[in-house]
Amino acid sequence: MIEVENPATGEIVGRVPRLGAAELAELAARGRAAQPDWAAAGFAGRAAVIRRAQKWMLDHADRVIETVVSETGKTWEDAQLTDFGYTVVALGFWAKQAARYLADERVPSRQSPLTLGKRLVVRYEPVGLVGVIGPWNFPIVNSFGDCIPALMAGNSVILKPSEVTPLSALLMAEMLGECGLPAGVFGVATGDAATGAALIDHVDCVMFTGSTRTGRAVARAAAERLIPCHLELGGKDAMIVCADADVARAANAAAYYSMNNAGQVCISIERAYVEAPVYDEFVQRVADTVRGLRQGPPEGAGSVDVGAIIFPPQLDVVDEHVRDAVAKGARVLTGGHRRAGAGSFYEPTVVVDVDHSMELMREETFGPTLPIMKVADTEEAIRLANDSPYGLQASVWTRDLARGEALARRLEVGAVCINDAQLNYSVLGLPMGGWKDSGIGTRHGAGGIRKYCRTQSLLITRFALDREPFMFPYRRATTRALGLFFRALYGRGRRG
Repeated sequence: MIEVENPATGEIVGRVPRLGAAELAELAARGRAAQPDWAAAGFAGRAAVIRRAQKWMLDHADRVIETVVSETGKTWEDAQLTDFGYTVVALGFWAKQAARYLADERVPSRQSPLTLGKRLVVRYEPVGLVGVIGPWNFPIVNSFGDCIPALMAGNSVILKPSEVTPLSALLMAEMLGECGLPAGVFGVATGDAATGAALIDHVDCVMFTGSTRTGRAVARAAAERLIPCHLELGGKDAMIVCADADVARAANAAAYYSMNNAGQVCISIERAYVEAPVYDEFVQRVADTVRGLRQGPPEGAGSVDVGAIIFPPQLDVVDEHVRDAVAKGARVLTGGHRRAGAGSFYEPTVVVDVDHSMELMREETFGPTLPIMKVADTEEAIRLANDSPYGLQASVWTRDLARGEALARRLEVGAVCINDAQLNYSVLGLPMGGWKDSGIGTRHGAGGIRKYCRTQSLLITRFALDREPFMFPYRRATTRALGLFFRALYGRGRRG
């Protein structure tokens, strides 16, 4: 058994089984056996179950939030906005949009003279059994949230939650069972890293969210089996504050989007580059806000602003990054230490006088820290923001929207917010994914459900002839005619 600990109190809040090889194989066999009937239910039949699940979540909101808070130690508001709020929206979104995203697509037949008069179709079929390996920072959003489109596409799904936060996944399984999902279509494989590795041997597609290091291992295992692999990995998201920005709003956003969920957000603001004319004001505002944040074990809504470090070993990473920065000349304006007393907490921390020799500016910290660096201009800011192996997201802050968009287009990341941060994730029609070491593929949008499908192309001849012109014995005459056709259509002075 695996003991589940509340990181804010140290209390054991549950125990879950560590599945062995035989149990995992049985879970996969049940999923494969149930999948054809689930696919045959069609979009309407599957959507009916998913919409009932949406109502179930609304009816059991407090229980969902309490479960998340109990195993993560995050604030009530963080759990409500993300793990609960996002999932309620996602259930409705995929129930409505799946049929549109996966409808048969017609392809124009005039692209080749050989296909004139024929019907060309692209269709989508579920891959079969999908494996989702989730992280501990958002035990519903980035775990169960990825299962919803896979289920709506007609797949069976096995979710392997983090061993740190498995209780939320089990609650989602209970919800789907009560809402009429056929047995075997959704399974939860509780266990450790070995369970996740073993899962890849049983599925037809894998979706992983977590560290870049583990993501590489997942990709290698998937490559050995030649199955699709989708990865959302680490980030070191940059914030660029231009001299003409609304400094008060930018500073407030910097404080919030670096400290929400105790900084344990893949798209958290992890470094800020601020133009010199507004640097001092920005730093002062951020430091004042962060200094006033309340931290401790959450006791319901409105009790604290910053929660616990969910995975206790992550405390060592955060502390190491801050200590390394200080040793190299950085100054801590507020925070900078583990919080004394019970629970796994790191003080909300603002650091200045930083540079790219420091781990705090180069490696994913994943904690409640914000290093702020002064830059001469936006050219320097862009260069430094792109000087990273990560490319998940970024934000640009300026009153000049045209300039902001131009700067955003130069950033080597999968998504950029202008005068906002993180909010793109709440728009399920907008693709979200990383460049460089931040991942492969996207979630959300059409690609977020099509990745759980196989494509099939159909070429349909409307009528049959005894002899088509390009078949024997007419091939020679047709070849001459085609030569004239191509020269006329694509010859000198003409464009296709």
